[in-house]
Amino acid sequence: MLDKLIFVAGVVGPVLSIPQIVLIYSNKDASDISAVSWFGWAALNIVWILYGLVHKEPPIVMTYTFWFIINLTVAFGAILYG
Repeated sequence: MLDKLIFVAGVVGPVLSIPQIVLIYSNKDASDISAVSWFGWAALNIVWILYGLVHKEPPIVMTYTFWFIINLTVAFGAILYG
């Protein structure tokens, strides 16, 4: 059961950041968002993705791939509208 739950958590976590993305891109305002922080988190996601690939851990790969996409989307929003 925990194996199935981790896949749900791996999707729900990043999905919870979508409202932040919607706010940034719909309001065209990211003045309170740090691009450096979000790019930093995206860079750390790469380490986790590689770890998951090396250790053949699909939940880690999936979760951190989703986070990577979310983090980059926010980071680019911060550059565009910051």
